[in-house]
Amino acid sequence: MQRETLLNAVIFLGLLAVPLWAWISSEPFTITLATRVAILALAGVGLNVALGLGGLVSFGHAVFFGVGGYAMGVLASHAQTYTPLSDWPFLIEGTKSMPIIWLVAMITSGFAALAIGALSLRTSGVYFIMITLAFGQMFYFFAISWPAYGGEDGLSIYVRNGFPGLNTLDPIQFFLICYVILGIAIFGVSRLSRSSFGLALSAARQNATRVQSVGIEPYRLRLVAFAISGAITGLAGALFADLNRFVSPTMFSWHTSGEIMIFIILGGVGRLFGPVVGAALFIMLEHFLGGISDYWSIYLGALLLVVVLFAKGGLIGLVAGREVAHD
Repeated sequence: MQRETLLNAVIFLGLLAVPLWAWISSEPFTITLATRVAILALAGVGLNVALGLGGLVSFGHAVFFGVGGYAMGVLASHAQTYTPLSDWPFLIEGTKSMPIIWLVAMITSGFAALAIGALSLRTSGVYFIMITLAFGQMFYFFAISWPAYGGEDGLSIYVRNGFPGLNTLDPIQFFLICYVILGIAIFGVSRLSRSSFGLALSAARQNATRVQSVGIEPYRLRLVAFAISGAITGLAGALFADLNRFVSPTMFSWHTSGEIMIFIILGGVGRLFGPVVGAALFIMLEHFLGGISDYWSIYLGALLLVVVLFAKGGLIGLVAGREVAHD
């Protein structure tokens, strides 16, 4: 336990040290890569609530990532064109304020997760996987056929949204925003896993029948966990869209869901900092090997195969030990 806690601290400080070094060395592209790691790790933290704590293998979490991204895109696009969202059932003013956008992204993606989970969680196993995948494809094709916001071409945001007192166009300042949010999310998930709710959710993952026998309904536990998971992933989607200043239907694609799951598997399912390690490794492979070969994902697949076969606790489990720890 203490070994993993120390390793987690090293990982978290390492994620901060790299962009600070890049800032001192005037390497803004490296800062952007670190920002991508922080944002994608946040998406992984969201999925890990459902997968690691609840045992829910969701192959449609890109839905919430995309909903968060489009929440940012829709609000910011109306703010930059000075037109309210009058084509909706109710009038909504656009905004360029990050805190408001984050709140909207979390609420919309959380409600989307609640609605999807209410239906999907009535199944289990491969049926649950396929239903979440189906919802992902439904949202993907809906975004493609949504011409008001770019359709298949996506939607560009010309200027990054603002945060009070900070220059979000400065790469290091935007990284620090994402880094702090990631830290808050990890801390929140850590507390959640130790709470009575988290312990009951973990027990339902291991033996739902016994949990039900003591008067706790596993369906409700999983539904709440799924909604929390979706809200966190939606926040990551809003940050990712702000980083790129662009949203597109690919945020809803099953490839995105698969990548988020890969982050967790590489780092360790149920490991608190597993998504951070997985996202960092994914971005490094994409950056360094992508410049050598267009088929860099072959090496990623080989690494994933080795981890699944020989390090079932992920890379963190390989270093820190087999026992899953959430601190």
